[in-house]
Parts: sequence; C-alpha cells; structure tokens
Amino acid sequence: MRKTLILGVAAIALAASGCARRAPPVEVAQPLPTENLPPQGEANPVTGDVEPIELPAAQADLIAKAGSDTVYFGTDEHLLDEASRATLAAQARWLLANQGVRASIEGHCDERGTREYNLALGERRANAARDFLIQQGVPAARLLMVSWGKERPVAQGSNEEAWAQNRRAVTVVVR
Repeated sequence: MRKTLILGVAAIALAASGCARRAPPVEVAQPLPTENLPPQGEANPVTGDVEPIELPAAQADLIAKAGSDTVYFGTDEHLLDEASRATLAAQARWLLANQGVRASIEGHCDERGTREYNLALGERRANAARDFLIQQGVPAARLLMVSWGKERPVAQGSNEEAWAQNRRAVTVVVR
C-alpha cells in the first residue's frame, strides 16, 4: 500500500510537471511505524484470506532446537513412526515456547501416482503431523495445513532414494 501511495504521488508530480506552470512541491507521506500493525501478506484472491509469511530465522531456530522440520513416511503411508513422533514432539516443545508464531504443516509425496491421489495422500500426511502437534498441546488455531502432493519435490530423480526424501511432512514457521 505504501509503495502504491508513493507511486501515485510520483505519477501526479510527473503529470503536473508537464504543465506550463511549475507545480508546488509534493509532500510525500512518511512510512508508518511497523510496531502494533497486524502482519501483512498477499491476500488470496479466492478466499480473501491473508497468505502466511514464512519466517526464515525462526525456521532455522526450529531446525536447530527440534533437530528437523521434516518427518518421513513409507510408500503410500500416512501413519507416524516412532522417529517421526519424536521429531514432532520436539517441534511441539519449540512451538509451545514460541507463542508468537504459527506453523504451516505441508504434506508431500513422491512422483508416483496421479495428481489427485498424491494431493489426498499429502493431506493425510499433513493432518497426521498436525494432529500429533495438537495432541502435544499446540493450539489448533496456530496450525495451518496444506498438501502439495507431488508438486514440490525436494529430491529429483525416479529412484527409491529420491522417492523416500519426497514422502514427507514439513513444518514451516509462519506469521
């Protein structure tokens, strides 16, 4: 909005400079202080909701303190194994200690299967991780969920090594 205001003022000044008389100097509004303002992001054109903004420094802190932001799944699986539950328990402790952030739980799949199947499986994976975090005491209102299906692979390749890395749920710190 500030950029639009400044561009609008600049356009008016440019248009006025083409006149025979000199226009008086245009006063440019100073940016507002950012404290006490609600978080800003891009509004979703369909729902009108504000899209979450990723917080890279907080993400790095989550990884450092929880050990990982990712849990992995077997082929066509969405159930959490013991290692995944341990990782998510550490993430829950971090989220409970950092009340000012939210998390987007993102479900992913490997390249095999149809787009529709993988979107549904990614959703089940994200929900499994989200439900576990809620059981650990993280308020549901702070957790978002999205399925990317096979659309955002972390590893390229058509082999078991790449597929295993892509069958995952990732906790992304957002505001």
